[in-house]
Amino acid sequence: MNKQKIKGILSAVAPTLAAAIGGPLAGVAAQAITGGLSDTSVPDLNRVEQLLMGASGGDMVKLKQIEAEFAAQMEEAGVEIARIEADDRASARHRQAQMKDRTPAILGGFIILGFFGVLAYIFRFGLPAAGTEVLLIMVGSLGVMVTQVANYYFGSSVGSKSKDVTIAALKGQAR
Repeated sequence: MNKQKIKGILSAVAPTLAAAIGGPLAGVAAQAITGGLSDTSVPDLNRVEQLLMGASGGDMVKLKQIEAEFAAQMEEAGVEIARIEADDRASARHRQAQMKDRTPAILGGFIILGFFGVLAYIFRFGLPAAGTEVLLIMVGSLGVMVTQVANYYFGSSVGSKSKDVTIAALKGQAR
């Protein structure tokens, strides 16, 4: 089981579930995913990985529904997913500052260079005759990683999401 792989896949489709998988609510999120995508709801990250790796387009749509239900349940329970995500980023940044560790910056640089290097290759030479699927999967994975690097250094769009909710609520009150 690779928790980072699961988070990478989920972050593109269901970011709330991805945040939960990475934190103390991993079991609850895993149970929601397995229950929604299979006939048993088992809080097992290995099973989540299997389900995500074999997911169809319909499963991805179902995953968005599972995420919406999960977010509603967490909101009802008073769990602040945004706070959990912010705490996760803050602890990583704090660790990096305390240890004066340049590894995240170096890895982030390689990820960004790799992403744009692969894109430049594709634009310059086109897709290869063999291995196109592998290359496209790699570009997708690198795209997710670039987003994670940007979120690590610049924060996520959580503030923007809450602003949208506030505006929608204000519009509803004005009618």
